Amino acid sequence: MTELPVLTSTRLGRIGGVRHGFFTRRGGVSTGVHSSLNAGLGSKDDPAAVAENRRRIAAHFGAEPGALLSCYQIHSALALTADGPWGSSRPEGDAVATRIPGLVCGALAADCAPVLLADGEARVVAAAHAGWKGAIGGIVESTVAAMEALGARAERIVAAVGPCIGPDSYEVGMEFLDRFTAEDAGAARFFRPGAAADKRQFDLPAYVLDRLARAGVRQAEWIGHDTCAEEALFFSNRRAFKRGEGDYGRLISAIALA
Repeated sequence: MTELPVLTSTRLGRIGGVRHGFFTRRGGVSTGVHSSLNAGLGSKDDPAAVAENRRRIAAHFGAEPGALLSCYQIHSALALTADGPWGSSRPEGDAVATRIPGLVCGALAADCAPVLLADGEARVVAAAHAGWKGAIGGIVESTVAAMEALGARAERIVAAVGPCIGPDSYEVGMEFLDRFTAEDAGAARFFRPGAAADKRQFDLPAYVLDRLARAGVRQAEWIGHDTCAEEALFFSNRRAFKRGEGDYGRLISAIALA
């Protein structure tokens, strides 16, 4: 296995036979705005560099590159199930679940919330990409349902939300608040006043944790870290947009059965 610098969840780390990691931007070969461990096949990075980065990520789990499964993410509630390597395929969706050892479920993000999940008893794992659209649309619930279809039970699932944009960095307009409260009036608690009267600060990780709880997942945590604020460790879409950089790298978070 090839070791790369990763962040981990204490809760997930207690589950035997499961390996996971929230990868940072360090340890790869990409340069410029994509420096260095850019895992995004849809980025404007050199495809050869991305392929090498993904090879290193797969090797971290003792797997071949084709066993590193990540979707063509569309900010949906579509959770897929994998029973074998995808190779170079990238089916559309925003989560992947499996009960096959050696398959590495991955979720790409650059401010959105990656979520890794495991039921150690049923031997089922999953990775989900929960941006605000996917989160409000039901990606968390769809991922739990996909795991349950493979034999998991929501009350046994352990979940960890990885590094994502934090509430101090996530300024939104009032229309954003209105969209959430139209779906659930209680969602107002995930917003606090912003710097201006017509702005709010949105707590994405807390919202995703709430959706996990509503889906029946009793053991969940956010491991912390604000991707927008911590440039040395993470890529950030919002930071790149503010700077007019044109593109940005994608982080990957991944989980596998040993």
